[in-house]
Amino acid sequence: MLSRLRYTFRETFDSFRRNATLTVASIITAAISLLGVGLTFLSQHGFDNLLAKWEGGVEMIIFMRPDATVDQRALIEQNLDANGQFIESWSYCDVECSLLEKDRVLAGEPGTADLVDETNIPTQYKAVPTDETDVDLLRSVTEAFSEGPGVFEVVFAEDQISLIEQLQSFFGFRLFLLSGFLLLAAVLLIWNTIRTAIFARRREIEVMKLVGATDWFIRIPFMLEGLLHGVIGGSLASAGLFVWNSQWTNGVQGFPENSGFAALVITDGYDKTVMLIMLGIGALAGAIGSGIAASKFLDI
Repeated sequence: MLSRLRYTFRETFDSFRRNATLTVASIITAAISLLGVGLTFLSQHGFDNLLAKWEGGVEMIIFMRPDATVDQRALIEQNLDANGQFIESWSYCDVECSLLEKDRVLAGEPGTADLVDETNIPTQYKAVPTDETDVDLLRSVTEAFSEGPGVFEVVFAEDQISLIEQLQSFFGFRLFLLSGFLLLAAVLLIWNTIRTAIFARRREIEVMKLVGATDWFIRIPFMLEGLLHGVIGGSLASAGLFVWNSQWTNGVQGFPENSGFAALVITDGYDKTVMLIMLGIGALAGAIGSGIAASKFLDI
């Protein structure tokens, strides 16, 4: 058993050395394609952060001042109930809820986020309009609430949501499509690398078959080689994604406050999950490319 393992790894790394140019090319292609996949996942998660406060059909948010009294809040709630013909439902986001949301929305502005705590964070009323309420009417309702007692600010979602969804759709689809083509190129390049290695050793393979070597005994070193191409490419892509996200995080901190880009920073550990996904996709791509190529052994 141990001798078979030694043989497998020796043949795999000998093949790396013999086909160094193709090996490097396939690894780089896999790394670039997987980096594109990772950036697609990160960008979509960032846009989801931007849309987090508008989940559930919310189109109007009433931010209350931290020092708003119980009576002032009660008056706002009465007005929300009184406008039932325009507002289908509403919910109150208390201090704890607002702090959790702050961690996502201000992820790229740690300096600002550190200044906000339970003593000074605005609480929120999130309102879902009825289907019959048009945009102009909702704007009028928004302006009326902005003059209410204890109200810090009223935010209307229409323009912001539309822009964010357009950007999410534009970048998400195109990045994913480009990554898919590059990943297909990586699989084909890994396939070609393994086929080249097979062709270079076709006489050795014929001899091994004549002395009784099984097909799987011959295939495994080549399949392992392709698998390593994908895993190494995924590792390089993960390192690139880590650097990219770190540079983006540091860069966003220099943007003007309330620029809207802070929520595009990923600091909740999702980037680590994406790295694991990239490694898995890389291993799968390598296994597919090398598996298809190695299946041709029986034809030699």
